[in-house]
Amino acid sequence: MKYFEYLHTVGFEETNLVGNVYYVNYLRWQGRCREMFLKERAPEVLADIRDDLKLFTLKVDCEFFAEITAFDQVSIRMRLTELAQTQVEFGFDYVRLEPDGGETLIARGRQRVACMRGPNTRTVPARVPEALVRALQPYALS
Repeated sequence: MKYFEYLHTVGFEETNLVGNVYYVNYLRWQGRCREMFLKERAPEVLADIRDDLKLFTLKVDCEFFAEITAFDQVSIRMRLTELAQTQVEFGFDYVRLEPDGGETLIARGRQRVACMRGPNTRTVPARVPEALVRALQPYALS
């Protein structure tokens, strides 16, 4: 299955007193992965965001399977799980990259985003931009 990949090295500031990654960071990494996808695969959408488009996150979740700690290498792998007229849902796999070349699935998450347009006090739903649809097609679940 094809996915967009964002690689991340865990830092001390992302861990809690016990030494494992604090849960909120997984959600931050989803956002960062989505941002890097737009930067690398859909720069026209970034221009649209600077103009009038707004991407509202409606729902986020994450299910945890294993712990990770500082200096672990993590691959956040994003796929398109659903595309509607005005909304997009992404799926995320969080994979620890082992020093021996192996991989361990540590978490799985989702994020639902609505496309909106208009001034901040009167935004209305808008179609998913065609540039975003095209950029996401290679990452769609079959």
